[in-house]
Amino acid sequence: MQSSDKCAGRVCAVLFFLLFGGFILTTLWSQGSSAAPDTDSLEVRTESGGGVRATAHVLFPAGPDVILAMLTDFAHWPDLFEVHMRLAELNIRDGVATTDLRIDHMLLPGERRLVTESRTLPSGGLVTDLIGGDFKRYHRVWKLTPANGGTNTAADFELIVAIDSIVPDWLVALATRRELESHFRIVKEKALARSKKGT
Repeated sequence: MQSSDKCAGRVCAVLFFLLFGGFILTTLWSQGSSAAPDTDSLEVRTESGGGVRATAHVLFPAGPDVILAMLTDFAHWPDLFEVHMRLAELNIRDGVATTDLRIDHMLLPGERRLVTESRTLPSGGLVTDLIGGDFKRYHRVWKLTPANGGTNTAADFELIVAIDSIVPDWLVALATRRELESHFRIVKEKALARSKKGT
């Protein structure tokens, strides 16, 4: 009797994956396959303690000043992502920007709140840390250095994120990879447009 219960449980798990996980994987694939990844290198993996870690190295077609100006234009952060989000509140005091973002993601029901503090790095870049909302962890670092005589930017990127949700981390990792690829592409396009305007 116990073995048949175990078999039934496994069958239910497989059916759940086929109906739910398979649908989401197909959606992610169809959305992400329209354009090739636009990153020089990107690694996304699940963390043993929970959550997802992403690291990337990206070459942007504009100098560090242009890239940093885009990354610190907090009022227009949602424009840098394909995921639907809105800025509910923004406060900047003593060089610290506190943002209250509301994110509407296909993996999560309703809006999820992400409240963070961002500070610029003396060496060039930006660090953002979680202070509230519906996430367990959120830590993002951009390190920017001049490349090709200062006409480009070599960016090192790290993101650690854990969502307060029943969605499995492997699925969050798949979505994170797709979203970061589109994020980097959007930043590149906007950076190129800005650098052309400046010439």
